[in-house]
Amino acid sequence: MKPRVVEIDTPQGPARAHVFRPPRAIGSLILGHGAGGGIDAPDLALLASALPDDGWAVALVEQPWRVAGRKVATPPKTLDEAWVPVVAALTSGRSRLPEPVIVGGRSAGARVACRTAEQVGAAAVLALSFPLHPPGQPEKSRAAELQAPIDAGLPVHVVQGEKDPFGRPDEIAEAVPDTAYLDAVAGAHSFTKDPQDVLEAVRLFLAELTWAT
Repeated sequence: MKPRVVEIDTPQGPARAHVFRPPRAIGSLILGHGAGGGIDAPDLALLASALPDDGWAVALVEQPWRVAGRKVATPPKTLDEAWVPVVAALTSGRSRLPEPVIVGGRSAGARVACRTAEQVGAAAVLALSFPLHPPGQPEKSRAAELQAPIDAGLPVHVVQGEKDPFGRPDEIAEAVPDTAYLDAVAGAHSFTKDPQDVLEAVRLFLAELTWAT
């Protein structure tokens, strides 16, 4: 499926959304990329290619720093400032994405989604490779960010590589024990080159949400 590419103005410059939308979509995922890569990450690309066959629209969002061709992500506050208007633009107007709207992303994109989920009115959060802490520095925990949407009553699904140096699945479970969904999959922070187990975990999560609604 060829995506519809939408450029969206933000306070940090233009962002770009690649929207994969099937006919009669049953819901939508809006996903952001990490601080060291783009929307071509294998897990994001696989979700965008496979989930529309299940009836879900998928929007992969390029942050303004990436659109501008920079190699280093801007500070977290600026990522949030760009993300909020992007979600607003994708969920309003004549071409708005269908509800329920799930926000998420991989690594830094997961952090952004967690911090802003309640503000943008998301129905749930999908956190791929959530960076619980910098490698080798467990004392610098970001558990509060992951806990924020849970405290707001939103389902949160974490898909974490078994060998992730930014936080293994058992570390996630210990830091945020009331996480509704947590799946351990093969690989480290980038998963594997063919992350079919990530796709399966996400599909099960979406099926549960669909059943719940």
